[in-house]
Amino acid sequence: MDATEQTDDEESAAVLRTVGKVVKMCRERKGLTQAELGKAIQYSEEQVSSVERGRRAPKPQFLEAADKVLGAGGLISGLEKDVEEARYPKKVRDLKKIEDEAVEVCAYDNSVINGLLQTEEYLRAVFHSRRPAFSEEELERLVTARLARQAILNSSQTLPAFSFVHDEATLRRRIGGKMVLRRQLERLLEAGQMRNVEIQVLPLDREDNASLGGPFTLLRLKEGNTVVHNEVQRTSRLISDRKEIQILELRYGVIRAQALPPQESLAFIEKALGET
Repeated sequence: MDATEQTDDEESAAVLRTVGKVVKMCRERKGLTQAELGKAIQYSEEQVSSVERGRRAPKPQFLEAADKVLGAGGLISGLEKDVEEARYPKKVRDLKKIEDEAVEVCAYDNSVINGLLQTEEYLRAVFHSRRPAFSEEELERLVTARLARQAILNSSQTLPAFSFVHDEATLRRRIGGKMVLRRQLERLLEAGQMRNVEIQVLPLDREDNASLGGPFTLLRLKEGNTVVHNEVQRTSRLISDRKEIQILELRYGVIRAQALPPQESLAFIEKALGET
């Protein structure tokens, strides 16, 4: 385990320990044993004990039932968001916080469909292809985290503008098989109809591609700053250096100009769907 992973585990564990202490405090105040609480909320004594010791991340059903039985008045159920976020890897938590602050998201992808637009079965196939393989627990953690990030597309508080440029290769690569790809292409067509989303395709027959160096995402924030998220192999980093950002902003502008316009891109995706 490297230092980042260890810090990640420590931060998540601290949240779960705090949740466990709150559940225990409310249970003891009510005068119930772990076995009695478990019976009342239809969980085993061992499961209650694991939650109270911070060894298990309780599901929303557990927190809601415990809150009701213990008369906690929302003190326990109000921890649902904290527990859910503790399930995510730290790099995902950090990225999600920045995405939630963004007023514009501009992404270029050349290998797979952008994570914010992936269907669940497609993203599961992406994670399944990883070698060495993820454990089942880690796989579920990553799937849950990515699906949670997608809520930004339909944010009720703010409605960021999204610009996605996909290399044609992402539309052709049959990750998960033919039907998984078909449903993924249908998802792209649906997203392309959203008023805050623009999707463009960079065809393979283009002689110029300004970003052969790989995918990246520009995030323009509410206060006016811009950061870049870049993920390659096992490295995920956020770039705030102004000179690097200027280069990538220029590069993204060129990529958009090289790609098909949004309406032509949707027609291109529809054609690819028909050929899949």
